[in-house]
Amino acid sequence: MPTIFHLDMDAFFVSVEELFDPSLKGRPVVVGGQAHERGVVSAASYEARKFGVHSALPLRTAYQLCPQAVFLDGHPTRYREYSEKVFEVLNSFSPVVEMASIDEAYLDMTGTGRLLGPPLAAAHLLHEKVKRTTGLNCSIGIAASRLVAKVASDQAKPNGVLWVLAGQEAGFLAPLDVRRIPGVGKVAEKRLHSYGIRRVADLARLDESFLEERFGKWGLALAGKSRGLDAGGWFDSEIGADDDPKSISHEHTFDRDTADTHLLDSTLARLCVMVGRRLREHGLYARTIQLKLRDKDFNTITRSRTLDHATQLDTELLRESRLLFRKNWKPGRRVRLIGVHAGSLESTEGQMSLLEEEASGRWRKALGAADRLRDRFGEKAVSLGSAVKGDFRERTHENPAGLPGKRPK
Repeated sequence: MPTIFHLDMDAFFVSVEELFDPSLKGRPVVVGGQAHERGVVSAASYEARKFGVHSALPLRTAYQLCPQAVFLDGHPTRYREYSEKVFEVLNSFSPVVEMASIDEAYLDMTGTGRLLGPPLAAAHLLHEKVKRTTGLNCSIGIAASRLVAKVASDQAKPNGVLWVLAGQEAGFLAPLDVRRIPGVGKVAEKRLHSYGIRRVADLARLDESFLEERFGKWGLALAGKSRGLDAGGWFDSEIGADDDPKSISHEHTFDRDTADTHLLDSTLARLCVMVGRRLREHGLYARTIQLKLRDKDFNTITRSRTLDHATQLDTELLRESRLLFRKNWKPGRRVRLIGVHAGSLESTEGQMSLLEEEASGRWRKALGAADRLRDRFGEKAVSLGSAVKGDFRERTHENPAGLPGKRPK
């Protein structure tokens, strides 16, 4: 029987901020931006959560709910640094570690009993070492599946450990709100409620044919999840499997709608730098480039171009994005949001002429050196000249480059 740990750092961004400013402890703190900005909450202290503040909530709404909160922009470089420290601790407990995000990870602890003791003892050792090494609290769920381990760590918060014994998964999940199942968001929750499915127990009682008929393959995955199985979505591959993303994108919402041509162009350049960095980190090349534009009236358009060869170069991403932008933006029209999406990802560039290959090779070397500088000195260490004016603050809720365990190929 496998033994899986899911470790989740408690209010990670807030906790890191408290290390650098102890006066924040015990106060409602919101990380993600200032109260007047258009961004969303990346993390909230437990004191702020009492007022209904939670991640993904608009910052302005968070201020309305908790005007006494301390609002912080956040420090993504610090968060990556502490995530790396956590990753090093995890690797000392298991050779099979998967960082699911900057602040959570799965560990396959199967077969570690002789060295670390039974699961609960090992979890307490891990819990203690994370605290001793980083100064941060975490919660750990233990189960025979990733899904149940993840739910268990959430139930153990804050700063706890919870072990769901093999064979007890269905009973553990049954009384929980169906929203607790990973992969069930607000829209899915609403659909399930329309069929009277509110608790996991309600889901488990239904025939698989009923769920498949109404929800397709996702319904079958839900049936498995209700019994504690790793079914569908994030749980299709083994822990630590090097799953490549299907697409990579970044977008930016301006605090004020803008028609400033230079600002729009430099912001576009900055987004292309961010997308290119992550493409290179995964060893992938994009065949399709998509531009996203949202104007002041919330009208949103997406336009794409398919390239004759795949690319991971910032310069080529920017060239294609600029072409799309110029074709679809009318001078004077104020923009609220702009985004760049790289899709149709491939493992190679494809065939090019000798001159193109030579130029591409030079750019790859230059950008590879730039990436190494960013790894060492932070994301702002080096950038395209055209992206300087668009050097907006990195949003802490984004999936950034340079995460531990995501090594460039």
